[in-house]
Amino acid sequence: MRLARIAPSRRVWIFDLDNTLHDARARIFPAMHEQINAYLRRYFGVDEAGANEIRERFWRTYGTTLNGLMRHHGADPRHFLRETHVFPELAEMVVHENALKHALALLGGQKLVFSNAPRHYVTEVLRIMGMARTFDAVYTIEDARFRGKPAAHGFLMLLRKHHLDPHRCAFIDDALENLRAAHRLGMSTVWVSRERRRVPYVDLRVGSVRELPRLVFRGSSA
Repeated sequence: MRLARIAPSRRVWIFDLDNTLHDARARIFPAMHEQINAYLRRYFGVDEAGANEIRERFWRTYGTTLNGLMRHHGADPRHFLRETHVFPELAEMVVHENALKHALALLGGQKLVFSNAPRHYVTEVLRIMGMARTFDAVYTIEDARFRGKPAAHGFLMLLRKHHLDPHRCAFIDDALENLRAAHRLGMSTVWVSRERRRVPYVDLRVGSVRELPRLVFRGSSA
């Protein structure tokens, strides 16, 4: 296991946020999709079915709806993010494991967040989870100049900004296309998923990030 080649305490652990550190599927993502569809209906003058088709096509092709809008239509990314990440009741929507903070403390090493979401949303979710001070740095879509994962651009900017050797980094995400991009740069990869299938560019699969310290220390001598 490539993760065992470097002691966990010397690793740089880079975490996705949504569906990695918390479960956004039940409440947040449905509300976000509604907001994105409303934006697309206004932007293109289409109905709900048309908005759904555009959102899903851009997500499949570019990893985010925003990437497609910027690439093909010159959309203002700041306006898009303001309109599509509005959650007045976010504290009631965040679903997370209380033991996660303790698990990350056991992991050691340097810990970063790398999210395709905007900073106001990421910082508020971490605050709600009681993890605002758990991470050494938080890297959001604004820091990547709105070119989010899986594009290599954001990964490379993060590595340069924090003077990181990718071979010391372990990238943890629920999305395989993002893990593939990290693997190509030389990072170890951890897939957060309940699926059992083997993926060649995934070094470790966990059902929950909470499992990570037990598994990596079991495979390491340091």
